[in-house]
Amino acid sequence: MDSWSNKSMSKPRIAVIGAGLIGLSAAVCISETIPTCSVTIISDEFTPNTTSDVAAGMLIPHTYPGTPIYQQKQWFKETFDYLFAINNSSEAPSAGISLVSGWQIFKTSSSAELPFWSDIVLGFRAMTEMELKKFPQYRFGQAFTTLKCDCPSYLLWLEKRLKGNGGEVHAKRIANLWDLQNNYDIVVNCTGIGSRQLIGDLKIYPVRGQVLKVHAPWLNHFIRDGDGLSYIYPGIHNVTLGGTREKGSWNLSPDPNISKDIFDKCCALEPSLQKAQDIKVRVGLRPSRLAVRLQKEILVQGEKKLPVVHNYGHGSGGFSMHWGTAKEAARLVGECIATLQDSLSKAKL
Repeated sequence: MDSWSNKSMSKPRIAVIGAGLIGLSAAVCISETIPTCSVTIISDEFTPNTTSDVAAGMLIPHTYPGTPIYQQKQWFKETFDYLFAINNSSEAPSAGISLVSGWQIFKTSSSAELPFWSDIVLGFRAMTEMELKKFPQYRFGQAFTTLKCDCPSYLLWLEKRLKGNGGEVHAKRIANLWDLQNNYDIVVNCTGIGSRQLIGDLKIYPVRGQVLKVHAPWLNHFIRDGDGLSYIYPGIHNVTLGGTREKGSWNLSPDPNISKDIFDKCCALEPSLQKAQDIKVRVGLRPSRLAVRLQKEILVQGEKKLPVVHNYGHGSGGFSMHWGTAKEAARLVGECIATLQDSLSKAKL
């Protein structure tokens, strides 16, 4: 007889490890999809000190080489639809969700393929000749309207929503998933780059990102170089200027030379930024993987079993995909609960 038969499943206890965007959204989605369970978030870092807080929060997907395009498109559409509904509600300001229009520009027209998400964002089209005159170094561009999440507003809103659903939040560092086995029935691992140490996943690696957060309230349109290295993303509270993609770098210290390079490149795209004020530098490590790891696993230790749902490795695409992956994580938790209940039923016979 294994340890599951000793557990009561009247109210399944779910522990979500990690309180960044992926952990919070998964916890909220589980609490709403499976209201009969109790959900607890456990983390040693909370907003404004998570990787998610450094991100610009723009819904412009990055492609995962190891995840089928149809799957990425589904996750993005589910996320876009979810945030679009919030944006169309009275909750939009407190959740930090806004619509933003702008341009993605390319130095050569041959490099601008139609992205898989072009029919999900709003009003996707080729830029006109008049629009391109704003960017004389560029030959082609795409105009569209998408959504933006402002951190920490959105993370605080998700946390409030979780607590409103009866969920709890605990500040604690988890060094071993088995430490949770006595108090929880299912663990959801949303530790991002922490999964490298927590569960020994060497397929996940950091991609260092350095950005500037500036005060430039006159800017309303986003501008993104097609290579993804230079971008200007206006939000509700500030404008994010980027950026860098340093694969394998764990360095969280700001580099003043990089900051100058980012500022100069962004000023070349939008000269009015030279009047920007209150410039702050932020650094984050994107939890990158060839494919998001979204699957269930049963850990076994002697006669003990611990069902785990993994949901991490979103890299640069966390905001674009988070609600789609949260829905899938909630579905996998539901499967784990069904398996546990079936195991208990058999043990009673």
